[in-house]
Amino acid sequence: MTDTLQNLWLGFSVALSPDVFAYAVIGCVVGTLVGMLPGLGPLAGISILLPITFGLDPTRAIVLLAGIYYGAMYGGSTTSILMRIPGEAASVMTAIDGYEMTRQGRAGPALAIAAIGSFTAGTLSIILLMLLAPPLASVALKFGPAEYTALLCLGLIVLGYLSGGSMTKTLAMAVLGLLLGMIGIDTMSGFLRFTYGVRELSDGLGIVPLAVGLFGLSEIMTTTAKTAPTRIARPRLSELLPSREELRASVAPIGRGTFMGFFIGIVPGSAHILSSFVSYATERALARDRSRFGKGAIEGVAGPEAANNSAACGAFVPMLALGVPSGPIPAVMLAALMVHGVAPGPRLIVEHPSLFWGFIASMYVGNVVLLILNLPMVGLFVNLLRVPYTYLYPTIAVFCVLGVYAVNQSVVDVWIMIVAGVMGYGLRKLGFEVAPIVLGVIIAPMLELSLRQSLALSGGSYLVFLERPIAATMLGIGAAVLAFNLWSAASRSDWRKKVGLGEKATS
Repeated sequence: MTDTLQNLWLGFSVALSPDVFAYAVIGCVVGTLVGMLPGLGPLAGISILLPITFGLDPTRAIVLLAGIYYGAMYGGSTTSILMRIPGEAASVMTAIDGYEMTRQGRAGPALAIAAIGSFTAGTLSIILLMLLAPPLASVALKFGPAEYTALLCLGLIVLGYLSGGSMTKTLAMAVLGLLLGMIGIDTMSGFLRFTYGVRELSDGLGIVPLAVGLFGLSEIMTTTAKTAPTRIARPRLSELLPSREELRASVAPIGRGTFMGFFIGIVPGSAHILSSFVSYATERALARDRSRFGKGAIEGVAGPEAANNSAACGAFVPMLALGVPSGPIPAVMLAALMVHGVAPGPRLIVEHPSLFWGFIASMYVGNVVLLILNLPMVGLFVNLLRVPYTYLYPTIAVFCVLGVYAVNQSVVDVWIMIVAGVMGYGLRKLGFEVAPIVLGVIIAPMLELSLRQSLALSGGSYLVFLERPIAATMLGIGAAVLAFNLWSAASRSDWRKKVGLGEKATS
């Protein structure tokens, strides 16, 4: 414990030095702006700004990139809550209840809870990162293709069960997302699939245009169809802060989101996105009144925001401890370290202690900076809603188009966004949730690759999923959840029949 405190003291002495602190602040500000702009996300922001770090020393470079990363996690919630347009994919779930709170005149509390939840989760997950990085990273290495396949299948089943609505509808939308996620190059054979001669589809459907279309454009279509726009009064300071009841209701979701997000973040993949889906589904399942979700439940904002920020820190565990990136964003940051002559891995803490502990301490500092940046600006963000629809929604639509186009400079991405917007509008009118589509597109490449790798390693035998204990256990849990759902549905049907027969008998 004494060594840990001494190392942390070393880290703060590095992080609070004027030059490193300045780069931490710059990274947080840029990350917040990147997260707020529709279309751009942490990966795009880090990739665009990576070249400017080549002239910096390794510590300042990694601190700047990390600031952009978790700054984007904060910023993505702003447009999700105010306009139902996810600034980046991890904010998809925040948009559901956050925007409903805005429509009820509670945008201030929603933004404040998002900032507080992100700060709390970020701080707690940094402590976990500091204490648990080496042992947790070794556990993550035990996951092979069979385990990843079972984990992703279990995730789909559990999310369908916990969604609170129709499990059939939720899984149907997830399957639609999986089918859409198969568009592009077959990673095993290299052949193009379902591209129909459109070269830009070789990399598959982009998550950003799909999410912006399904949530942003469909919301614009839905809202502009209303005859009377919602009037937003000038907010008072007391109305911008969450009440005691809202703070009390947010404590448990933030705690659960923090721990779930951190441990999910260690597993390779788009963990910061998956963690927000899992957190939202969990809070909805644990709620006494599930009907509040989707209608402005504060727990639906607090849990996902805590989870995606915590997962952002958890993703650094395998990167720092083993030199194994757990996703595209840590991979870019890993490349930045290697460009500067630093080899991440088990020897990083010993060979570069000031870099490792300075990076850990800079994340503490960055969380405080982000809280200071975000909370005072809640009033400014809420006042944006007072702009008349006539000017607001055309401006939002233009930013959506520019943001989506800027990622790959592709007109095809803009058309994907438009088609997704029309599809999202139609599905919402029919009572379907669109969030599972995004989840399906995200995990489709990982699920397909891990499934085919498992079968290739086993010579085509599906018994590999039963022979490996971790995979078999997860598939068993998934089968149990499906069986329980079918049994519950059958029980409800029998009960309704009995009630109907009883009513006829008495009449």
